[in-house]
Amino acid sequence: MNIADWRLHNQRIAGAGFKRPGEVVAWMGAIQAQDYLGALWALGLRMETATEETIEQAIAERTVVRTWPMRGTLHFVASADIRWMVALLACRVLTGRPARYRQLELDQAVFDKSRDLLVSALEGGRQLTREALYEILEAAGIATAGQRGLHILQRLALDGLLCFAARQGRQQTFALLEEWVPPARMLSRDESLAALAERYFTSHGPATLHDFTWWSGLTVADAKAAIELAGPRLQKESTYWFGEKVPAAIPAPAYLLPPYDEYTIAYKDRSSVLDPAHGGVVSGNGIFYPTIVLSGQVAGTWKRELKKGAVVITLSPFAPLKKKDRQAIALAAEQYGDFLGKPAVLA
Repeated sequence: MNIADWRLHNQRIAGAGFKRPGEVVAWMGAIQAQDYLGALWALGLRMETATEETIEQAIAERTVVRTWPMRGTLHFVASADIRWMVALLACRVLTGRPARYRQLELDQAVFDKSRDLLVSALEGGRQLTREALYEILEAAGIATAGQRGLHILQRLALDGLLCFAARQGRQQTFALLEEWVPPARMLSRDESLAALAERYFTSHGPATLHDFTWWSGLTVADAKAAIELAGPRLQKESTYWFGEKVPAAIPAPAYLLPPYDEYTIAYKDRSSVLDPAHGGVVSGNGIFYPTIVLSGQVAGTWKRELKKGAVVITLSPFAPLKKKDRQAIALAAEQYGDFLGKPAVLA
C-alpha cells in the first residue's frame, strides 16, 4: 500500500476533481479554513476547474459554510452537514474551554447577554462584520479586547447560533445560522458518528483510528463506535481504514498545497508524507505553511507575493531541486496562477 499515492487520490488532489465546491466539502467532510485564502485554494485544487471567484460564489450561495465545527478550528463544511456536525462535535470543543473562559472572565451570563444582543442585530437576514459585532457588544458593556470577542463569537457558533456569511470586500461577515443555511435533515447521534467516520476514511484514507480522533476531536471510545457504525462501508488493512479499494490515479509529479491543507494536517501521524526531520513545515506556534509536494512527499515550503499582473512564488525546498522537479513545480504554479487569474512566476 502506497499511502501517499492513495491519499492524493482519495483526497481528490490527484485524478478526477469535482465540478462544484459544495461537492468537495461534502466528500471531505470538512476542510480546515483557518487561513481563508489558502482554504479557497484547498477547494480549488480538488476541482476540475476553479477560480477564487468560483469558491466565493459558492459561499455567497450558501452551499459552502465556514464555522468552528471541530477542534475549535475554522473549517469549510457543506451546508447540509453543518447542523449535525456542530451538534456532534461542539461539546468536545467546549470541554476544553472552562479554564480559558475563567481566565477571560467569560461566564454564562455574558454569553446569554451576547446572544440576545447579536440575535437582535442580525435577525432579518442581516450580515455584519466582526468589528461591527464587537461594537454592539462594547456599547452594551461587554468588553471584546484580549480575545474575549473572538471567544464570544466562537461560543455562539458552537451553540449553533452564528456562522460566517459572505465577505464584504475583504471583511468577513457573520449571520444567524438558521437564516443563512437552508434547512436540512438532522441526524441522530449514531447516524452522525457513522457519517463522520465514513466521510473521513473514504476521503482521507488510508488512515488510522488515532488519525481520526485527531482530526475529529472525538474521544477514542466515540471514534471506535463511529468506525463500527460505518463498518459495512469501510475496509481495513493492518491498522489503516479506507473506503472502497479502487486503483489509485497516477499523481502529478508536483503540487503546491495551501497552508493547513488536509493532506498534511488531517493526520496524527504524518510520517507517510512528511519526513519527521523536516519540522520547518510547522512553526513553533502551530502554523502549517504552504507545502511543495513531490511524488507524494512534502519536499519544502513556498510563499506567494501578489504583484501587479502576476503572482510571484518563492520556493524553499528541503534539498536542491532537480531540473525535472522544478519543471513539475512550474506546472503546479501555473495551475495556481490560473486559479488566481494571474500568471505565476517562480522566483
